[in-house]
Amino acid sequence: MSITRRGFLAGTAAAVAATASSPIQAADATPKRQSVLKLSSQAGVKGGVVPGASLDEKLAKMEKWGFDAVEVYRDAVGDEKTYLDAIGKTGLKVSAVCFGSMKGALVSELPEKRQEGKAALKQALDTAGQLGAVGVIYVPAFNGETKLTNQEIRQILLDTLPEIGEYAVKAKTRLLLEPLNRKEAFFLRQVADAASICRDCNNPGVCLMGDFYHMGIEETSDLGAFISAGDYLHHVHLASRTRVLPGQDERSFVDGFRGLKMIGYQDYCSFECGVRGDRDVEIPKSMAFLREQWAQASV
Repeated sequence: MSITRRGFLAGTAAAVAATASSPIQAADATPKRQSVLKLSSQAGVKGGVVPGASLDEKLAKMEKWGFDAVEVYRDAVGDEKTYLDAIGKTGLKVSAVCFGSMKGALVSELPEKRQEGKAALKQALDTAGQLGAVGVIYVPAFNGETKLTNQEIRQILLDTLPEIGEYAVKAKTRLLLEPLNRKEAFFLRQVADAASICRDCNNPGVCLMGDFYHMGIEETSDLGAFISAGDYLHHVHLASRTRVLPGQDERSFVDGFRGLKMIGYQDYCSFECGVRGDRDVEIPKSMAFLREQWAQASV
């Protein structure tokens, strides 16, 4: 019987975990602390996964459906009061600020652009702190946004992120590196790559997130990817193989959820995806599907 490289590595992820010494020990596959599935979704004044004519309407639906938190967009930076007022009418928390890459400013070949990028990230971290968010989601660069090489980008991040991490700690939040798939970014494509940057920065304000959609393209195992992240993981994006709601195609989340339980994950899993069909019907169905998958992910 033939076996693919992906299949072989996926099948041996648990064995790798058993011998791992960094960043976590997983020899007995026993969670360090109990994990709970906390669901979030992107929603903003304009746009987002959740339907509604206003931010108030979107958040009210989210609370009714049983969401724990909302992930806001970069338009919240400088407009914190709008979001604080709307969220204050509900029992929701803020999971993260989805900030993007600033067109690759922080890793630009132009030093003046890097300074602009640093200032913009600090402003976003201030917003995240005010909103009580776990962190600011940051992509170093999408394809075409910098002329620098992988090695040059990594060195700039190691030179720059510790300062930004210190700023994040003071703001009581984190910077969250997001790996993307090769169609969107040539740099930082696997969770382990982000974990190595966090390790080398050695700062509690520099952390990472994982995205099931990108992981489905770049990783051999969801479980292995989350184990490689360990304590650096502080946010997760939810999307199926075809980047619609979980449960709307054949993509399973059990392996990844098992990995989250193994590392004792404590933060949010947030919808970042499209929706097939009526959102008022399909989003609650997807939430139920995810809770079933979580229950199946025994460790």
